[in-house]
Amino acid sequence: MAGCLAAVAQGCMDGYFDLGVAFSTGSHGFDCDLVEAHKWFNLAAVGGHPEAARVRAEVADDMTAREIAEAQRRAREWLRNQTTTNIRAA
Repeated sequence: MAGCLAAVAQGCMDGYFDLGVAFSTGSHGFDCDLVEAHKWFNLAAVGGHPEAARVRAEVADDMTAREIAEAQRRAREWLRNQTTTNIRAA
């Protein structure tokens, strides 16, 4: 999973997708957390990962509307933080 986290740090959409898988299945030392899984699948989908939108929809089928809203909020927050970090680094 360290490789996945390194891929995420570099903006690799496969890393985002892999985190979604880990959270949706409770694998690689992560607890099953559909809100976090949806967040990472959402970020991967926005980044153009070919399977992420479909898998995100499958995960959403097992979530409440409130959980989906929370996942979307977390994804927006993550994007905002990434933008701020990239601006500071420039």
